[in-house]
Amino acid sequence: MSVKKVFLYAEIQVSIPFDKIPWEEIDTAMKKNPGLKSKTWLAGINTDTVGGFYEFDSLDNAKAYAVGYLAEAAQQLGGSLTVRLYDGDVVAQASKAIHSPYYS
Repeated sequence: MSVKKVFLYAEIQVSIPFDKIPWEEIDTAMKKNPGLKSKTWLAGINTDTVGGFYEFDSLDNAKAYAVGYLAEAAQQLGGSLTVRLYDGDVVAQASKAIHSPYYS
C-alpha cells in the first residue's frame, strides 16, 4: 500500500534572518519539484534557522526532494539539514477531528 499524503519537515541549521531569504525566488524553484502540494515556511525563533513543513503526493517524491533540492539548498547555504517524513494517511481521521487545514 502506498502513502498518498506525505508530510516532510525540514530545517537548515543556519542563522539567516527570514527577511534576508530570497523566498520568492526559492518558491519559484521549489514549485518545479514533482509532487509538492504545499509548503509552510518556518523561521526559528531566536535562532534564525530556516525550514518548512511540506505536503507531498507520495513518499517517493518527498524522498527525492529531500536528497535532491533540499540537500543542495543546505549545501549552498553552508548549513546542516534535518529532514523527517510523516505518513499523512494514517493520521487523517484524527487530524480532521481537530480541524487540520490539510484535510477537508
